[in-house]
Amino acid sequence: MQDIHILMVDDHPIIIEGYQNTLMASKKENQILRIDTANDCDTAYQLLQRAANEKHYDICFFDISLPSSSDGKLTSGEDLAKMTRDIMPNAKIVILTMFNESYRVHSIIKQINPDGFLIKSDMTSSELAEAFQHILYSPPYYSSTVSNFLKKSVTNDIYVDDINRKILHLLSQGIRTVTLREHINLSMSGIEKRKKQLKLLFSVEDGKDETLIEKARKMGFI
Repeated sequence: MQDIHILMVDDHPIIIEGYQNTLMASKKENQILRIDTANDCDTAYQLLQRAANEKHYDICFFDISLPSSSDGKLTSGEDLAKMTRDIMPNAKIVILTMFNESYRVHSIIKQINPDGFLIKSDMTSSELAEAFQHILYSPPYYSSTVSNFLKKSVTNDIYVDDINRKILHLLSQGIRTVTLREHINLSMSGIEKRKKQLKLLFSVEDGKDETLIEKARKMGFI
């Protein structure tokens, strides 16, 4: 028998219940699933620390949006995933999230390199069951939205580094250029220089931020 130790972290208990039911109903005959659950960063932290000292998790599911830890050091599923990489490097990490913006998807892949990445709006119970088995034996597994973002960025000839991608993302969220410095560690002239480069890259002839955002979105950078 294969004994599989699982952690599921989501701030909605009913969602965790759905995940558990799906995995238990679809597991293989030779699999025993032992599932721990948490609804916030504090509980997840305690479970991860305990598992690191006892039996490591084989696979961890993290929602991105979670209540922060009481000391403020852990603020999201991303933080928990990074911590897990450090203390349990062999654990498979799965990100489940409602976020479906290109910038956020690329950021998570770069920061965490998850073994599974599922957008909740893509997911059905049968896909979760399929993804679980796939991730256990032959990772990675990305849901359709994630795969499409990656295909778009690979087929684009334009190279946009992380800082430029963040500038595009913030502009698309309505952040004005004068306040970008609050979000990016660059001088105002540095930000303006990058915006000018982006407009050249995307052939923005009218010089407008709106046109830049529209072109970047069409090409999958936002």
